[in-house]
Amino acid sequence: MSPKSFIRRLLGLATLSASLVVGAAEWPSQPLKIVVPYPPGGAADTVARIYADALGESLGQTVLVDNRPGAGTAIAAEFVANSPADGYTLSLVPTGQLTVLPHIVKNLKFDPVKSFAPVSLLAYTGVVIAASDKVPAKNLPELVALAKSKPGELSYSSSGSGTIIHLAGEYFRLTSGTDLLHVPFKGSAPAVSAVLGGNVDLAVDTLTILAPQIQGGKLRGLAIASHERSPLLPDVPTVAESGYPDFEVTSWFGLNVPAATPAPIIQRLNAEIARAAASSAVKEKLATQGLVAWPSTPEAFAEQIRSDSAKYGEVVAKSHITFD
Repeated sequence: MSPKSFIRRLLGLATLSASLVVGAAEWPSQPLKIVVPYPPGGAADTVARIYADALGESLGQTVLVDNRPGAGTAIAAEFVANSPADGYTLSLVPTGQLTVLPHIVKNLKFDPVKSFAPVSLLAYTGVVIAASDKVPAKNLPELVALAKSKPGELSYSSSGSGTIIHLAGEYFRLTSGTDLLHVPFKGSAPAVSAVLGGNVDLAVDTLTILAPQIQGGKLRGLAIASHERSPLLPDVPTVAESGYPDFEVTSWFGLNVPAATPAPIIQRLNAEIARAAASSAVKEKLATQGLVAWPSTPEAFAEQIRSDSAKYGEVVAKSHITFD
């Protein structure tokens, strides 16, 4: 590189750096959007809209929700990765997007670590194992005993191959040493309907999805894979209580921004999320959906991604999971 070219490059970088500083100081001066990798109506969309309303009030700008479903959440992730790093495009991150998808899809058009800057965790919900009436097991130990007596005969539904729900089922299958048959569906609604109709034995899904069915007596809750019981299902023990102390699967949601977003913007967003998560209004709205507010530092969110990626990567390898 010639001296003149080198100087021009330095000047260009200096100009870019100065513009980012000015932009961060004036931020936010226009509406923001949270990109959600699922259609409206699900838990991810619910979390995004609850926080969008809270952030809109505290930031003094409209915060829109932009639903971009498809390709196992890759479409939304790629869109955010390629968006300007100016703090106006935010990414609603479900558990599997950065911890499962990279292990089962080759040639992703984004890097799960380098393409994004973590902002904060937002909320979590437990994953529940429930049984239809035709399954005689009344608790998890009885289910394991039944499954071991009938290898490959008991089936469980999931909202799709490669989802965190599928990973939860496979993780339990490996942990318990059972041979359960996975039956994937395109979404939670048909997956749960198949169990209600008696076509599949077990339902594995989030507390948000299964709590109403268990509360209504349509399904029998066997265990919840979180670190504590849920107020929505106080009589359903955790998997740890049921004999598997190291077993935990948390379906969480977080917020990312494109890499190179100025640190002051990330810090402001993190502070506003913490403030929103501490409010009774946000807590109550989340609780009605079986969700718990779970704010964090950017560093803690990054560590959650790293640890879950290692855990689920091992499950993917042992279960030979591929993406539909």
